[in-house]
Amino acid sequence: MSTPSTQTPSPAPRSTTSPATSPATSPATAGTSPLESTQGRTTIADGVVAKIAGLAAREIDGVHGFGTSAARAFGAITERIPGGRSSTTQGVSVEVGERQAAVDLTIVVDYGIAIADLARAIRRNVITAVQQMTGLEVVEVNVNVVDLHLPGDDTDSDTDTATTAQARVR
Repeated sequence: MSTPSTQTPSPAPRSTTSPATSPATSPATAGTSPLESTQGRTTIADGVVAKIAGLAAREIDGVHGFGTSAARAFGAITERIPGGRSSTTQGVSVEVGERQAAVDLTIVVDYGIAIADLARAIRRNVITAVQQMTGLEVVEVNVNVVDLHLPGDDTDSDTDTATTAQARVR
């Protein structure tokens, strides 16, 4: 009686309907990762993945900046200090596992850009860059749009206002 119950064809249809979750087809569960071999294992720090993702996202036209307004203001001050430099990881948060990575981006978009198309292009570029450079599988790229940059809203206008105020006081 136990022989007919072991011949049920139900496991085969499940694996053919969702091959992405099948243990036989998933490199993560099969133990085949470009970061592991018989000669050793490679680990990649979160900061490395964050820099790659940040640089890849910056390559897309329409991305004006990264981070919240407070983070951008702090970054602007840091850039003005001699020896200071802009952070390539501002507005970028990542989670890195042994074989997978997830990326969260907080961005400012230039006015007039289709946000859905921009997010799609950012995802494509970030996934390609991270996977090619690290060998990690990127499971998700979340794009959080926090501000819209208008054509007249440059940071130089703040310094112009300060000089105008000084000129009036004389």
